[in-house]
Amino acid sequence: MSFLKKVIGATALGGLMAAALLTGNVAQAQTAEFKTKQAGDIVIRARGIAMVPDEDTYDDTIGSGEGKLSNDVVPEVDFSYFLTNNLALELIAATTKHDLDWQNPNLDAGSVRLLPPTLTLQYHFMPESRWSPYVGAGINYTFFYDSKPGQFNSVKYDDGFGYAFQAGFDYAISGPWSVNFDVKKIFLDTDVSINNGANTSKAHLDPWVFGVGVGYRF
Repeated sequence: MSFLKKVIGATALGGLMAAALLTGNVAQAQTAEFKTKQAGDIVIRARGIAMVPDEDTYDDTIGSGEGKLSNDVVPEVDFSYFLTNNLALELIAATTKHDLDWQNPNLDAGSVRLLPPTLTLQYHFMPESRWSPYVGAGINYTFFYDSKPGQFNSVKYDDGFGYAFQAGFDYAISGPWSVNFDVKKIFLDTDVSINNGANTSKAHLDPWVFGVGVGYRF
């Protein structure tokens, strides 16, 4: 599946989820009282996320092919703490599973699970408004676990650090409740050892993470 098709599919999924969340609530939200973003606030969100690897560059030592990771859609929980009315720290926690297919030659390279906690520092625009966009940047550490080798004898992925950028917005519904839309780009490389180190690869996963969900502000 091409990267463009991955993005279109993930975006369509996010649109459907957003429509389900907002249906019947827009008119009430426009007049309901809401809690503005303030220093000291803690926000807990539940989101559905689509992780879409962008592994267009995949250096390998197996023939002239390349590896392709599948997408995954999972629930995610994240926590934010507002240092000021505009600045906040966000930590996300989710785990995803991806199948790895080797192309040219076509081989089943099994699957692997990722746990990529990501901490970002965000700047929130218009914190007193119902609609408040934000941008952010931070660090990521990805754990690879429960890998299956497929047609190989073994496949091992190295854990490692990466960095992330994000953009999104919150739309206050009523009181402490809000709807959130978020997009992250995580730059992530990992060394892959195949057949007990007989073959090695440098994988540039660089996933996009598309999320939509509901938040509660304390």
